[in-house]
Amino acid sequence: METLMEEEEYNWREVKLPSLIPVVPPPELERETGERRRGRDIVIAIDHGPNSKHAFDWAVTHICRLADTIHLVHAVSSLRNEIVYEATQALMEKLAIEAFKVAMVKTVARIVEGDAGKVICKEAERLKPAAVIMGTRGRSLIKSVLQGSVGEHCFHHCKTAPIIIVPGKEAGEESVI
Repeated sequence: METLMEEEEYNWREVKLPSLIPVVPPPELERETGERRRGRDIVIAIDHGPNSKHAFDWAVTHICRLADTIHLVHAVSSLRNEIVYEATQALMEKLAIEAFKVAMVKTVARIVEGDAGKVICKEAERLKPAAVIMGTRGRSLIKSVLQGSVGEHCFHHCKTAPIIIVPGKEAGEESVI
């Protein structure tokens, strides 16, 4: 197992998204705290696969509420690849618009260079979100242990609550445990 250096630097690149600023009405109840009114940060790890989209849809439907901010994080092996950057930017723009339409939440996107599990945990440590949400391929327990997975790494190393969404029939494949 590879040791993760705590002060290790990593490269990232912001993604410019269309400006969709939700209008948040003032809270009607006096008992709501400033924390609730301000909204939460929620990290969603994405890639170009159907299980990632399923996890995004689940998060927007079940977790997000008005005034929250979604932070989309996509890990790549190299930031110099413009084709990957442009494809990821298009995906993130589409997801940002969908998140605004469904839950009226603000979206921030970042492409991060490095090992997916490590950089997702680094982003979670930097942002201190309410949750880190990601999809999984739905591999069996034995395959996950032998081959490793991003979800397993984040489950054991993230300092924030990871929520791992297992794909269902609507995501394209049934999960086998």
